[in-house]
Amino acid sequence: MVEISFIGAGSMVFAKNLIGDILSYPALENSSITLMDIDEHRLKQTKQAAQMMIENGGVEATVDATTDRQEALEGSDYVLNMINVGGTESFENEIRIPEQYGVKQAIGDTLGPGGIFRGLRTIPTILDIANDMEKRCPDALLLNYTNPMAIICWALEEETNIDYAGLCHSVPHTAEAIASYVGVDVTDLSYWVAGINHMAWFLEAEVNGRDVYPDLHNRMNDPDVYKQDTVRFEILRHFGAFVTESSHHMSEYVPYFRTEPATIEAMTGTNYAERMPNATYLEGWKERSSERDRMSFDEVDLQIERSEEYAARIIHSIETGQPRRLNLNVSNNEGAISNLANDACVEVPCLIDDRGVNSCSVGELPPQLAALDRTNIDVQRLAVKAALDHDQDALRQAIKLDPLTAAACTLDEIDAMVSDLLEANAASLPDRLVSGTHSRC
Repeated sequence: MVEISFIGAGSMVFAKNLIGDILSYPALENSSITLMDIDEHRLKQTKQAAQMMIENGGVEATVDATTDRQEALEGSDYVLNMINVGGTESFENEIRIPEQYGVKQAIGDTLGPGGIFRGLRTIPTILDIANDMEKRCPDALLLNYTNPMAIICWALEEETNIDYAGLCHSVPHTAEAIASYVGVDVTDLSYWVAGINHMAWFLEAEVNGRDVYPDLHNRMNDPDVYKQDTVRFEILRHFGAFVTESSHHMSEYVPYFRTEPATIEAMTGTNYAERMPNATYLEGWKERSSERDRMSFDEVDLQIERSEEYAARIIHSIETGQPRRLNLNVSNNEGAISNLANDACVEVPCLIDDRGVNSCSVGELPPQLAALDRTNIDVQRLAVKAALDHDQDALRQAIKLDPLTAAACTLDEIDAMVSDLLEANAASLPDRLVSGTHSRC
């Protein structure tokens, strides 16, 4: 019997999908699943949903629920993390305050002021989970779904001895997008992808040995296709590769798309423009979150089905020895990408079998792609330093080096923005970081 713990299981729909994935494998259908969340109501709903899935599927799994994290982790073989620290108020502050300074983020959960501050408020809890794992289940594998993915995984690598992997569905989503643009079945598309989370690159994309990149270049000249993925097609046009995150996400990580009114106007009506920060978007996001919170378990399909998520596939490969290759977020300390820093968190092909998770050697990225990744890696490194050392100088320097922020603000404006963010989100940040001084004070 495999022991699997879900931390942050109050997200019922996502937890239900992951549980369904696990139970869809005969080798895992007798798993022991423990759900943990601090919200008792949402936790109860997720447990009810899981129990109904077990009954509907006629499997022998067991499910328990607790608000006690250490109890949930006791004896676990795998820990799935999907927590959210700080809630909607912190998220809104991290969009609204930078917007007042001209930093127009789309999502704000990976890089930029939003991503960095999300990392600062999340890392202490992640490290607490890892510390509990070292006591309660030191040999367990932590599978992280929480953003900012690279910043969190980097902190885990620096501060803990826990085995971990970061899971993101941007690679299979991008494979589906490429397949749709060039008119092929995604199951026929083979690819080799590497870089960093949300900025990895399709280095190869083929169907039956035929390179589909020429078709992709041709298709982006069709206005109806182009407007579906404006930023990614522009990155392809100028840098020669298709990137793994959506146009609205990718537009946050580079300085080219979210500062000039003419560029913004030219992209109005596209998916990218719909994610420009505005009251309608934020209110819509909060309403969708509220609807998910209010959703009852009888409104969700509770049949056992397999989704595209990686967690169950990883567990199945380790438990059975069936080999799989998946793109995961791991440390580059074994030099998987030779022209990125060894301490960086990279997203690379990994071989998973009964020996665990092992990254594949990619070699060098094309220099222009490595350069784009480095602009984000250097910000991530300083964000991790700020979180681990409660170093306000490192925090301010991280945001000053963020490509989008640097394109929109002066250095003094960035200092003022950081001060505003520290004050607004003080309740969800470490006291030592908020109260600390920096060298220009």
